[in-house]
Amino acid sequence: MEWNLRPAGELAAALRAGEVSSLELTDAAIAAIERDDGAVNAICVPDFERARAAARQADQARARGEDRPLLGIPVTVKESYNLAGLPTTWGMPQFRDFVPDEDAVQVSRLKAAGAVVLGKTNVPFGLQDLQSFNEIYGTTNNPWDHARTSGGSSGGSAAALASGFGALSIGSDLAGSLRTPAHFCGVYAHKPTLGLAATRGMTPPPARALPTEADLAVVGPMARTAGDLSLLLDVMAGPDPLTFGLAHQVTLPPARHERLAEFRVLIFDEHPFIGTGAAVRAGVDRVADALVDGGARVERHSPLLPDPAEAARVYTQLLFSGSTARFPVDAYEQLRTRAAGLSPDDQSLDAARLRGMVLSHRDWLELTDRRELHRDGWRRLFGEFDAVVCPITPTPAFPHDHNPDLLARRLDVDGVEYPFFDQLVWAGLATMPGLPATAVPTGRSAEGLPVGVQLIGPMFGDRTTLRLAELLEQRIGGFQPPKQSSL
Repeated sequence: MEWNLRPAGELAAALRAGEVSSLELTDAAIAAIERDDGAVNAICVPDFERARAAARQADQARARGEDRPLLGIPVTVKESYNLAGLPTTWGMPQFRDFVPDEDAVQVSRLKAAGAVVLGKTNVPFGLQDLQSFNEIYGTTNNPWDHARTSGGSSGGSAAALASGFGALSIGSDLAGSLRTPAHFCGVYAHKPTLGLAATRGMTPPPARALPTEADLAVVGPMARTAGDLSLLLDVMAGPDPLTFGLAHQVTLPPARHERLAEFRVLIFDEHPFIGTGAAVRAGVDRVADALVDGGARVERHSPLLPDPAEAARVYTQLLFSGSTARFPVDAYEQLRTRAAGLSPDDQSLDAARLRGMVLSHRDWLELTDRRELHRDGWRRLFGEFDAVVCPITPTPAFPHDHNPDLLARRLDVDGVEYPFFDQLVWAGLATMPGLPATAVPTGRSAEGLPVGVQLIGPMFGDRTTLRLAELLEQRIGGFQPPKQSSL
């Protein structure tokens, strides 16, 4: 296998053994980008000159006997992270020329760990889509089928990894933005427990980067193997030094188990709000079969699972509660009038979205109380189970859909149409209570598209889902390069 597609762990071992230099790895990654990214469009802001300089510095540091977790390993960074000297636009044309002068916390941690940053990866406008396209940088295509999306909002990072453009990437997740692109592109991603990794500098322009606490959003690692997720999470984990002092080390509990036979797993693949496509259900079943074959205890139903319909409504309102914060007053009042006209009996997700857009602070506090009840329910469930296996979205990657009226879009699930945003209920299952969730590839659909599932674990049980991901990788395989790739 060429260097470009090898896991970061293998690259680190090869660098330590002197089998390859960082500059050689960096030049190979840049050559792959220059050769193949014209068709994929994953790297929206290349930074090759500084990358080569960093690679030379890494090689010099290693020659002096230094060794850091990511020393000399080429990586990419989601466009939404501040990287000093490069534009941060979040795909919004009005901020085309906004260039921060300070790195985001996670970019600083990457550099401190010795990583070589190749450049930034594409995102949707304002990070507000399950696809990655914008007026500044264009559309990122799925490396498996260029007519389909790579996902969003970390779609550029997932496409870059699948294409061999760097060994690791960092993204973010509010509505599946790490997990969905990983599922669509056949790579790995991990949504950490809420608050585990500092987010400062993953900040919409032109706002000043401050150590704020996100209500739902997290930042996290993306990779081509489960083991690499752990490697990168160890670099990312820890509170903001502006809030908690200079030390950012954090000690997570170890994985609950080391052997597959010791795991207790709940399988959940039917949601009351949206159908599950056959390709995704088959991926869930492949995981379930591997668990059973490995001796794990597997259940398909549990009364301990918090009500998924109620969870979807709470998540949807929380998710959309900040979406209208900067709307013009007249537009906001129109939404309030529409929401007031809803029937109290209307418990649809469309109604939840509208109610969320005009939530009062009083209503928001009531929602957070309901969220705490769900968190308590999950704690009880994880007294009996170690992980929950479920879909990330109902389908593999769908064809590009750039309809500007997002609420008019539809998702085809095996011939049945659903509102486009209803598919977020699966991402919200872990996001609303702040739980860790690891996205793992499970094979391909009949059309040859990647399919993944998510492994949801208990609060701060990140190492448990990551270990389960490693064990499943050994059983069912993991990342495979796209067939049409020339790598």
